[in-house]
Amino acid sequence: MKEGIHPEGYRYVVFRDVAANTSWLSRSTVKTDRTTQWEDGSEYPLYDLPISRYSHPFFTGAARMIDTEGRVEKFKKKYAKK
Repeated sequence: MKEGIHPEGYRYVVFRDVAANTSWLSRSTVKTDRTTQWEDGSEYPLYDLPISRYSHPFFTGAARMIDTEGRVEKFKKKYAKK
């Protein structure tokens, strides 16, 4: 393998979604200077995420389709005859 192109430190990291206040433990090579205490009593590196599947509107079911130009109604009207 080539030297210097592979990430170092594949380790357990706690990811925290700051919008949903949810955390989970996973393995990653992400670099971070902060640490946190996990549920098992061990200390792991902490990486804060602004959004994840726990807070994203698409995954939470809070997504709404906004049609400001009336394209949906135009489509329904056009093909309602068939």
